[in-house]
Parts: sequence; structure tokens; C-alpha cells
Amino acid sequence: MSDPRDEQDPSAAGSLRVDKWLWCARFYKSRSLAQEAVEGGHVQVNGERVKASRHVRVGDRLRITRERERFELDVTGIPARRGPADEARRHYSETPESEAARAAVREFDRLSAPVPTGRPDKRERRDLLKLVKGREPGS
Repeated sequence: MSDPRDEQDPSAAGSLRVDKWLWCARFYKSRSLAQEAVEGGHVQVNGERVKASRHVRVGDRLRITRERERFELDVTGIPARRGPADEARRHYSETPESEAARAAVREFDRLSAPVPTGRPDKRERRDLLKLVKGREPGS
């Protein structure tokens, strides 16, 4: 007797929900994070804002905004499972413009980051801890 889930396997049909595809391609650590990103408008398929239930197919172009990173990529495959990063990368190809833009942002961040003068003293450490905990330093 065959498993009914095999008949409904989206990879056999050549499509997969966009939130599940993002999770399988390792853009998000969980499906719920991927779903929130899609619902928040941070993911577009072929230039359109979509719902998490939208299916992506080979040939679709995705635009993903994740914090300060923006990816523009073409779907080249539908993953059957969430596997290692090397396997996940085989299912998409990033556009050269997207790679260049992300490299420029990384370079800007590297150049604009403050240069530490050494180990922080006690007061600087306290200020850093306050920033990490979400409070303003000196308050």
C-alpha cells in the first residue's frame, strides 16, 4: 500500500510552498521565521508580494530582504528536504548584480565599523552590556 503523502509530494509536482523553499534553501532557520518574512513583505516572487502558501517553481525569481542583506536569485531546483548548505545552494543561483551589491554592503560595513583601541575598560564594558540588553548607556 502506498503512503498518501507520496502522492501529495510537492517536489514531484515541481513546486513547493515559498516558506518551505526558503527554509529548505537555508535562508531562514525555521519555517515560522520564513513564513513571518513572507507575510511581512520581505520576500517577493517575480516582483510581486506573495503569501506563504504561494508555490515557487523552477525559473521563478525571488527577492529576499533579510536585515541589511538583499538577495535576488533564480530558483533552479525544488529541494526534497532541508539538507546541508552545499546541497541547498544547488537549488538557486544568485544574480551577479545581487552578489555585487551584497559585497559592497559588506565592504562598507567593514570600513565604517569602529576600530577598537584595545580591550574595553570597566565603564565601556558596562555601556556595551547596556546596549546589548536594549538600554541606552548612561541611564
